[in-house]
Amino acid sequence: MQMSDSREINAPQEVVWAAILNPEVLKACVPGCTEMSGSAEDGFEATVVQKVGPVKATFKGKVTLSDMDAPNSLTLSGEGKGGAAGFAKGGADVKLSAIDGGGTLLEYEVEAKVGGKLAQLGSRIIDGFAKKMADQFFQNFQDAVEGPADPEAAPEGDGDGTGEKKGWFRKLVS
Repeated sequence: MQMSDSREINAPQEVVWAAILNPEVLKACVPGCTEMSGSAEDGFEATVVQKVGPVKATFKGKVTLSDMDAPNSLTLSGEGKGGAAGFAKGGADVKLSAIDGGGTLLEYEVEAKVGGKLAQLGSRIIDGFAKKMADQFFQNFQDAVEGPADPEAAPEGDGDGTGEKKGWFRKLVS
């Protein structure tokens, strides 16, 4: 399964780059992630609990970052084993570029593969699930960096008197 998309993130390219290398940000953004440890240099160990159709599994795996061209692009690759449920592996090529107004255009191409019981569910279920996971990850990532898209979901202001709503990661670096 392959897909590609892009998002405009209202944050400088350097902030977006720092966020995508941060294990706490990745843990918060990966749907179902219960544990994430490691570093961008050595890779991350992760535990993710997911339900795909009738199959619920805990995947333990590794995420590695490669082809890093700071702060412009990188490749995220991951592989997880879910015991009897099977395995999932995939990757995302991520490109960052500055856009007018101080924001960043994040473009990504995702590829995912599954095996074992998961593969028996059929490509429609798997493809839909993979697309949902990718969309949810990048939406969560955007929210962590710039704050939720829905102003009702965010508390008013960020405590500095500007009334601006910022994502939790952006607050840390600004």
